[in-house]
Amino acid sequence: MGLTVEHFYRVYNTLDSIFPEDITFLNYESPFQLLISVILSARTTDRQVNGVTGELFRAYPDAASLASADPGIVEGIIRPVGYFRQKSGYIIKASAALASRQIPDTMEELLEIPGVGRKSANVILGAVYGKPAIIVDTHFSRVVCRLGWTSCLPPEAVEKELQRTIPPERQYRTSMMLNLLGRKHCHARNPGCQECPVTSLCPRLIRSSG
Repeated sequence: MGLTVEHFYRVYNTLDSIFPEDITFLNYESPFQLLISVILSARTTDRQVNGVTGELFRAYPDAASLASADPGIVEGIIRPVGYFRQKSGYIIKASAALASRQIPDTMEELLEIPGVGRKSANVILGAVYGKPAIIVDTHFSRVVCRLGWTSCLPPEAVEKELQRTIPPERQYRTSMMLNLLGRKHCHARNPGCQECPVTSLCPRLIRSSG
């Protein structure tokens, strides 16, 4: 199908009218803490991340303190999120890179930080700097594929494809709303189509009932 401006706004306006103005999934008190949380969220759930970051940020609330942390202690704190040795290395190195500078506000600079990929970078660009950002995680990918907005491509291809149609000022809000839609209704297994607010706009269901 591919995304059209008309279909985008029908979905966007429907969700925008019912979803909270501020949608967040991670617990944080600063841009630095958000960045660390997003690095930790790779290949795990936000709930697991939120379960460890309270203790982590009490011990290491800023880049300078985490940069000088004992890796073994950090590993022990973040063990429940999985890949804890690799992630411990990433967040300590990321903290060292940020200890004497502000978090960058460009994709190119963010990608130079250890542990930061395009998804993490887009979270920072959208949430911290209010810049255009399409955040392609598993929930978002599933929803845009079912809506027929993309051809179920790899994440970076999905991001670049949707950038061409979704207005820049709507990209971050769209990302967060579709992510929330995926969590609440459009589940990977047994999607709750009967309760979904955009069921009537879903080509997947329209075709199956036609």
